[in-house]
Amino acid sequence: MKKIALIITVLCSVPFISQGQTPEQKGLAIAEKADEVDRGFESSQVSLKMILTNKNGQESERLLENKTLELHEDGDKSLIVFNSPRDVEGTATLTFTHKTTSDDQWLYLPSIKRVKRISSDNKSGPFMGSEFAYEDLSSQEVEKYTYKFIKEDNLNGVSALVVERYPVDPKSGYTRQVVWYNKDNYRIEKIDFYDRKNALLKTLDYNGYEQYLGKHWRASQMVMENHQTGKKTRLIFENYAFKTGISDQDFTQNSLVRAGR
Repeated sequence: MKKIALIITVLCSVPFISQGQTPEQKGLAIAEKADEVDRGFESSQVSLKMILTNKNGQESERLLENKTLELHEDGDKSLIVFNSPRDVEGTATLTFTHKTTSDDQWLYLPSIKRVKRISSDNKSGPFMGSEFAYEDLSSQEVEKYTYKFIKEDNLNGVSALVVERYPVDPKSGYTRQVVWYNKDNYRIEKIDFYDRKNALLKTLDYNGYEQYLGKHWRASQMVMENHQTGKKTRLIFENYAFKTGISDQDFTQNSLVRAGR
């Protein structure tokens, strides 16, 4: 009886989870709550330092700017521009995330002064030589996955809800992802990515969270480690700004070209 009582207590301690829910319903409820608590930032802009580390420990750095426009009827839009070093300066990427269809992505290459559309077949490819794939640039819309609650866990002293999610898009480079959500505020603490052979490919760790506007949590650092190649990509975020007044007009192919000049 004590063991049964303990199981019931654990289940009831997880917000929005009832005893009658299936693991799939529990996982979806957690993902929906994570989405809900971050709504309302409208737009954001941030400076980034990208540090690439090869398997021998050698590092190279790149400086970027990222703008994001929050949308509710569909996925968010984002624009990433490389400011240095010289060999990638002016390169820019535009992403339109969609909730139920494949994302639209374009890459501006200043060396040839043209915009290249990223094919859905290539979305699993590396973004500018980093350990992030093009599909990792998309906003994490609830509808892009199906879910399954796995367990509660303690992650480096943080109480976490562990959810497995499965990409709906058949062209995704991942069979599944395992996500650790902070139990108190639903921010993501860690993601394990499994490749098409269902082998562990990468781990993304979120560090140094700060809260903005009394609501929105953003990591000051993300580290993507590729377990199969031994490479890492670290992103350091600085000077976050929200409700910046940008609009759809700032996320067109013309604005992509202008940003890269």
